[in-house]
Amino acid sequence: MAMRFWLLTSTFYGNRLPGDARGFVGRVYEKREGELGTDSRVFHNKPGEVIDSSMPGLQAAAERMLKQDPIRVTAEQAAALVEQFQVTAGIKGWSLLACAVMADHVHWVVGIDESLHGRSARQVLKAYGSRVLNDRWGKPVCQTWWTEGGSDRALRDEQAILDAIEYVLNQEFPLLIWKQKIRD
Repeated sequence: MAMRFWLLTSTFYGNRLPGDARGFVGRVYEKREGELGTDSRVFHNKPGEVIDSSMPGLQAAAERMLKQDPIRVTAEQAAALVEQFQVTAGIKGWSLLACAVMADHVHWVVGIDESLHGRSARQVLKAYGSRVLNDRWGKPVCQTWWTEGGSDRALRDEQAILDAIEYVLNQEFPLLIWKQKIRD
């Protein structure tokens, strides 16, 4: 099977909301100094592009919509997730190269069938991750562990894959980082 590699990211419910001062990826109206602005929304999520941040009004509106406090996973939950991500990748015939679980979000570097989009892999990883979390810790009040969507960046060449792995392995405040062992 020919593979395409992806850097995937997803946050746990209620974290990195639109407007977050730490930065967020979401649809925002584009308006630059000296322009009238547009009626369409844009994503700022391309490699090297500055992501949006610090929009207090937008963040307050997003917080009012929450059904519960933001979910922060524990080290024990992170370990269960990483184990499940490895199992899921194996069953699907994917190549999980690296994964980092922080209290508020997850990054994966994964190779999947080239006919699939990274969004599909992200959804599958989140679904199987939810199952293990639900089985061991019960469903959260909001009925989901994850925010909707996430980020899916196609990795176009070997250097992009290596850079993505390096990025995942060097996350700040990880609960658990996992990297595929290279076979001799």
